[in-house]
Amino acid sequence: MNTKLLLAAALVLSPATLFAAVVAVPGSANPWLAGMPDGSTAGNGQDFAPAQSPIQVPSGLLAAGVPLSFSATGGTSFRTDGSLTPAEGDLAAITTRDPGAENGIADLVVPLSALIGVFLDDTQPSLSVAPDRLDFSDPASRDFLSLDPVLRQPFYIGDGLTSASVVQEFNIPTGATRLYLGTMDGFGWFNNIGVLTVTIAPIPEPASALLTLPLLALTTRRLRRA
Repeated sequence: MNTKLLLAAALVLSPATLFAAVVAVPGSANPWLAGMPDGSTAGNGQDFAPAQSPIQVPSGLLAAGVPLSFSATGGTSFRTDGSLTPAEGDLAAITTRDPGAENGIADLVVPLSALIGVFLDDTQPSLSVAPDRLDFSDPASRDFLSLDPVLRQPFYIGDGLTSASVVQEFNIPTGATRLYLGTMDGFGWFNNIGVLTVTIAPIPEPASALLTLPLLALTTRRLRRA
């Protein structure tokens, strides 16, 4: 291949070759405290920021505007017997939360102890009306290829794979500048145990699409010379 084309391809590919982030998400991370100042409460007043605040993902992962993928190891639990549940959550225990929407963040229907996320913009979420809740109560609803949550709308992540082990794509909503990760509980995250090690990575455009621009530029130069 022409060396100029290789250089052009590298210049186009490099911005899409973005870093992946690895974060530790404890079972006590309450997504309904996302973006809330210290001293804020959630979960019927049992959880407080920052002690039970969710984990913020590095903002650089959102800047590219491409879909995200997730993978997770480890386990968390709301139980006191020491048993842990993986990121998919307890599929036999589907729950919503008490008191539903809170701090401007929507309610959610999802397996207990599942890994979940919520996108925010730069404003405090409690200053806005919560959007509609998402429902992931049945297997088909969790078997999506691509998901489009809106701001302040918690969503199911689980292990980040479909039932056929296909990587799921999570699209970043317009205006999103922050992403927080936590786990699902009905109320009272403060006494949850365990931790999930979560890897978040952008899903780059297919290589064929990335090469289109340098190929077009090279073709244009050759036509001009001719």
